[in-house]
Parts: sequence; structure tokens; C-alpha cells
Amino acid sequence: MKALLTLLLFSAGPFAMAAGIDLKANETPIHTPANPAAIAKIPSGYRFVEPGTLTVAISALNSPPLALLASDNRTRIGSDPDIAQLLADSLGLKVKLVPTAWEDWPLGISAGKYDVALVNIAVTEQRKMKFDFATYRVDTLGFSVKSTSEIQSINTPPDVAGKRVIVGSGTNQEKILLKWDKENQANGLKPVQPIYLTDDASGNLYLQSGRADAIFGPHSVGAYKAALTGKTRLVGKGPLKAYVATTTKKGNGLVYALQEGINGAIHSGAYQQVLARWGEQEEGVEASVVNPPGIAY
Repeated sequence: MKALLTLLLFSAGPFAMAAGIDLKANETPIHTPANPAAIAKIPSGYRFVEPGTLTVAISALNSPPLALLASDNRTRIGSDPDIAQLLADSLGLKVKLVPTAWEDWPLGISAGKYDVALVNIAVTEQRKMKFDFATYRVDTLGFSVKSTSEIQSINTPPDVAGKRVIVGSGTNQEKILLKWDKENQANGLKPVQPIYLTDDASGNLYLQSGRADAIFGPHSVGAYKAALTGKTRLVGKGPLKAYVATTTKKGNGLVYALQEGINGAIHSGAYQQVLARWGEQEEGVEASVVNPPGIAY
């Protein structure tokens, strides 16, 4: 299924170009110079998973523009892999990308399997108890529907009453959806039916076949799909604003080197290049912040 989605993406060149995204050109990494200030902030006692290498967990799923397979059906590209490259460059390291399921990144970071996770992870107060964060993007959530759907707007709890909504398990959007559903049922409205899928292609098939009414996920992913194929459209945004951040083990100190690396890439313009080529300009940050207030429900 992943191979099929990649084939569809790369056979849709005119749509990609219409969206301002050239997938083939985006296979070439964007680099930034080594940043002495960032290198100086690497803790003296820190040991990388592999010497001389920044090992980064990234999404194993095709979730463009965040992460997807290149035309060789093997190499991972996308805005998160691009940010990983900038971080490695800033620290004077090579980069190693490790495709990881959403459910696996917390244990992987805690066990020292990766140096950092970039899996579109939003900062929450609960996560801050176990992990350190350096922000690199604004996290905006969005509702998408089939282009021919009668649904015109999803912005408030009553809008999801009685709807079948695809949502990721353990995500911020799931928490929002379940909170809305609890409120709706307390007000006598029909319950929402969450549909839990781990394959992005399956989500698209569910939506197009009428087995689901909407998808609730990252706004950038929904906007990308809508521009790429015209088969879906965005009908609303989530109610809360959060920040996507590099995620490292609590207290190991690497977060400050990563923060300096991001800020250096912002200063050099490489960071802006990454967001622009993936259509994420509106989600940029002016500066990286360590452990900001997390999203609360």
C-alpha cells in the first residue's frame, strides 16, 4: 500500500507543481554550515548512538509533506527528514534516519535507540515529564473531507456529532476529538465514531469509499493532499495551538545543542528553504524554544 501511494504521488507531477511542490527536486537535501555555537553545547558526557552520527527517528508512514518515500521507494524525504539533515549539519555530524512507528518513538528515545525523534511530535505537559523539546514548527491540526462531501465546516464539537472520523491513536487530535465527543454526548448529541488507522493510504481509501466522513490530522498533511489531487478539501482547524519539537531524553542536555542548531539554520535561511519547499511557510517559528508551555486539554 505504501508503494502504491508513492507511485500515485510521483505520477501526479502536474498536481505537485501546482501546489508549489516539486517532489523530484525535493529529493536533494538542503544543507547548512556547521554551527560552532551548537557544537559547543553538545554535553561533554553525551554519547551519540553512533559516533559521529545523529540518529533520528522519523515517521515510517507516508505522511507528506512531513515524511514520504522518494522515487527510489527507499529513501525518506519530507520536511522532518530535511530538519534532521539541518540538525546534523549544524552539529558537524552525519545523519541516520530510522523509520519509526508513532507508538514506538517514546520507548526508543527512553532506551537510547535514537538521539532525537522527529515524528511531528507536539509539546504537551505530560510529555515534558519524560522528554526535552526544542521547537521547530507550529502544530496546526485540520479536518479534511472528500471533495464531494456535503460537510462544509468542522470547527466546533457539534460538527463531529454522529460523524465517522479517522484519527491517530495516542495523538493530540484524538484527545481533542474524544473531549468533543464527551461534551456532545453530555448535551444529548450523537456519539462520534473514531476510526483508528495506521496507514495513510488506508485513510484515503476509507474517505473516498465513504467508510469515513472526515480525517482529523496535521493541517499541513491535509493541505498537501488537497492541493496534490483535488480529491479532498479542508473544512476546519483544530481548536488548540501547539508546537512541534525535536524530542530527546529528559535531562541529557542535547536539547540545547539542537535548539542552537535550529536557530542557526533560521539565521542562515536554510530553515526557511525547507518549510517553503514543502508548503509549510505558515507553520514556521521565529526562534526555537526549549520546553515551552505544552498543549493542555
